[in-house]
Amino acid sequence: MNKHEDDIQVDETMLFARKGMGGSSVEPGGADLHTHTIASDGMTSPAYNVRLAHLAGLKALAITDHDTVLGVPEAIEAGAQYGIHIVPGVEISTVEEGIDIHVLGYFLDIEDAGLLERLANLRAVRDRRNEMLVAMLTELGIPLTMEEVVSELGRPLSPGETVGRPHIADALVRRGIVRNMKEAFDEYLGAGGKAYVNPPRIRPQEAVRWIHEAGGAAVMAHPGIYHRDDLVIQLLDTAPWDGIEVWHSDHSEEDAKRYSEMASARDLLQTAGSDFHGARKGDVFHGALGGRRVHEQMVQQLQERSEQYQAERRS
Repeated sequence: MNKHEDDIQVDETMLFARKGMGGSSVEPGGADLHTHTIASDGMTSPAYNVRLAHLAGLKALAITDHDTVLGVPEAIEAGAQYGIHIVPGVEISTVEEGIDIHVLGYFLDIEDAGLLERLANLRAVRDRRNEMLVAMLTELGIPLTMEEVVSELGRPLSPGETVGRPHIADALVRRGIVRNMKEAFDEYLGAGGKAYVNPPRIRPQEAVRWIHEAGGAAVMAHPGIYHRDDLVIQLLDTAPWDGIEVWHSDHSEEDAKRYSEMASARDLLQTAGSDFHGARKGDVFHGALGGRRVHEQMVQQLQERSEQYQAERRS
């Protein structure tokens, strides 16, 4: 496990769940289709995520870091050791009507040159966003630089690795500005926060196209956190999505029921993901790995969709 030296020690059993809320017949086994690693803003290595998937009794695990596929090869190698089917993935950052909308891509070609160039451009936007955030914090009387944020990671950044708002939140917690990650986002970094900034990014429809062009299946991530079901419906009806993340750590049972109905009405796949980021200061964010899962047949369905797009690339 990767952690800062001064982080609170976390019981490993807090990091994974043997049972998960999701589609029918998912215990034991199943697939957690949304996890993050140190390749973006997670706290654990790809190989450690795979170990946790093994402890959680999962049959399949997706690595879906923000705007990078850097962690996927390590996870595939670890998956071979643990007998876990690794789903190569990504979570692409987009904006619609001023709201961050995330798009999950599955089984896309992680060596596709066009995709890698596009993701690099998105990481550059993220870097600019980070600089704008810390500038806003400094204006608010909280002096902070991105050099300080990166140095407090305790390790050098790898090429293609991203730094995100959770890392900035870590710095705020360390300085005693806030008590935890949630407070950092509520007070400063999240939508409506005092330092929140949202530079121009691509639209969700474009991310869906990118994923399809790279031979992958495109799924709308955690629609419940956008608090705009009207916008969710508009987006679902104006782009060729393959699925919706119905079960997510921040979704209630009522949310899941509502999004399941939206998916069924449009014949979209219904996925589940914990959105695991590891633990920060003793708090697991967003949820324990394996805490949201679907039957591994969903992995096969996503792969079949992906194969259709790959066939189109070859034709």
